[in-house]
Amino acid sequence: MSLDTDALVDRRRMRRKLTFWRVLAVLVAVVGIVAVTAALRGRGELGLGGVGPAQIARIGIKGVIRNDQERVEALEKLSKASAAKAVIVHIDSPGGTTAGSEQLHTALRRLAQKKPTVIVVDGMAASGGYIAAMAGDHIVAQGNSIVGSIGVLFQYPNVADLLKTLGVRMEEVKSSPLKAAPNGFEPTSPEARAAIAALVADSYDWFRTMVKERRGLDGELLAKVTDGRVFTGRQGVELKLVDAIGTEETAVAWLAKEKGIDPKLPIKDWKLDPKLGDLSFLHLGTAALAEAVGLGPLARSLLGTGTIQSFERLSLDGLLALWHPAAAD
Repeated sequence: MSLDTDALVDRRRMRRKLTFWRVLAVLVAVVGIVAVTAALRGRGELGLGGVGPAQIARIGIKGVIRNDQERVEALEKLSKASAAKAVIVHIDSPGGTTAGSEQLHTALRRLAQKKPTVIVVDGMAASGGYIAAMAGDHIVAQGNSIVGSIGVLFQYPNVADLLKTLGVRMEEVKSSPLKAAPNGFEPTSPEARAAIAALVADSYDWFRTMVKERRGLDGELLAKVTDGRVFTGRQGVELKLVDAIGTEETAVAWLAKEKGIDPKLPIKDWKLDPKLGDLSFLHLGTAALAEAVGLGPLARSLLGTGTIQSFERLSLDGLLALWHPAAAD
């Protein structure tokens, strides 16, 4: 074997060794960052699998409510966590889609059937947010929180007059007059409006029945609270939409008095297990390290082509259980 051949073999052997140590360095760095992440995010969080010292779990429902299967699975996981002796759900939501609110209510009801569950309304639990709140055993709200907005909405833009002004006309061929109606490109026909009204009425009846059954309301009081208006937390207590004015401490006191939960138990946050792809700083740190050791292509293949992605455009289609002053004007 010639000297050049020996040198080539040695270089390849050294390159393989170098690649091995580079990969090992990246893996060690990833494990280290994940460990730090767990330490930072895990402060006050329920242990993996819900196994650990007895505690009260805290979860949060914030913003617009849409269908979220991951959240359903997380709530199911929480219902089986032996460490969680009770659950406090903080809600600050104007609602969202009716279907998403129903899904969340159902998941929270399953949770409440296995563990004492108290709802704390932080800023608002309006419309779909209130649908979620009714899943709990007890509702606590701050005096100036907003609750209610019990009703269903179906909105769609109609640009028929604008198209007429521009001299644009939409042509279509459809199987029946009510297919894809209303479409926003032509005046809504009485038949289409009646079909949508029936849809809204059916969902509203479902919402109203839930209020009647979950809050024990009937007659004039039920009619008053289900006319679509919103109420403060104080008004909510008077109208039986809310059980008490207070905060998380009030919820803990109720759990102790009514459910025998030790009020000295630590309160731990329960969150979805963070995924590697959800940790932007982990993306950045790992990618930077990989680039530094010459493994940029490997990092991009493992972590994705980019570390910063644009948010999906929020789209709420169909029936809405949503409250917002601008939408009400």
